[in-house]
Amino acid sequence: MSAPLVAATAVRVLGQLRRDPRTIALVFIVPCVLLALLKYLFDEQPETFDRIGVPLVGLFPLLQMFIVTSVTMLRERTSGTLERLMASPLAKLDLLAGYGAAFALLATVQATIVATFALAALELDTSAPAVAVIALAAANALLGMSLGLLASAFARTEFQAVQFMPAFILPQLLLCGLFVPRDRMLDALEILSGALPATYAYDALETLASDGALGDGGMLDLAVVLGVTTVALVLAASTLKRRTA
Repeated sequence: MSAPLVAATAVRVLGQLRRDPRTIALVFIVPCVLLALLKYLFDEQPETFDRIGVPLVGLFPLLQMFIVTSVTMLRERTSGTLERLMASPLAKLDLLAGYGAAFALLATVQATIVATFALAALELDTSAPAVAVIALAAANALLGMSLGLLASAFARTEFQAVQFMPAFILPQLLLCGLFVPRDRMLDALEILSGALPATYAYDALETLASDGALGDGGMLDLAVVLGVTTVALVLAASTLKRRTA
């Protein structure tokens, strides 16, 4: 792996995103608006907002990086950019590491903005250290990025790439325990949720929010998230030789 090539890839990806105001709004503004809506939705139940606030701050990057990455990579596939990159000295690992660095940085900035907004403006009451929340958000962004890279291999248009979000991400958000505790689900759904990476991402965030630290269980959840990220990146790398339609 070449550090200069990784850095050049990351700079190129960030430059593309910077020139897209809709993506900037999606990443930085929409999460703050959604958190504000939830704050006032549960205005008479502040403990509910305090319970789900930290997990949402950490899960937003997973959802958004999946959408942004899948669409961005699909553009590179269909425009021929990916084929040109593969014909250059840029190796698969350089390309994937560059994407990972770019989106990890983007997620860190996003999580910092959203966490600051939640804690300062919305008065989110939590014992979770802000630095730990941001770190978990960055890890979840890498998970979303890796799943997005993988999903882009199965799409032919940007519309199809966006359609994969309900198939890849929405079931995970519904079953992770954010809306209904897993022990209250049907047995089949509880077993299924145990096979979904977002469940472990949520568990780590929920542990951090309730205990103020990850502990052994939270570290295990984080290890699962990073492990799935690695596997998804390996599978995504195997698709990079695929010719555009």
